[in-house]
Amino acid sequence: MITANFIDNAKVMSKGQVTIPKDIRDILGVTSGDRITFIVENGKVQIVNAAVYAMQVFQSKMAGEAEKSGLESEEAVNDLINELRMEN
Repeated sequence: MITANFIDNAKVMSKGQVTIPKDIRDILGVTSGDRITFIVENGKVQIVNAAVYAMQVFQSKMAGEAEKSGLESEEAVNDLINELRMEN
């Protein structure tokens, strides 16, 4: 069972490559071929699933944009999506 807090380590190889331990990969939700993002802040490094991070950044940048466009309900958003689909 994986706990929320634990310490693991890995060896850095000659080309700077590191194998991410399985428990860490499981927590990140990454598998072979997936991408990860390194976030460096104040001398500390976070490793995150790149797809999840990209979605979080996108959502934070888009926060409030629907309301600014007059889309104040999920129904209004769905109506716009259906309208745009009909145009294509």
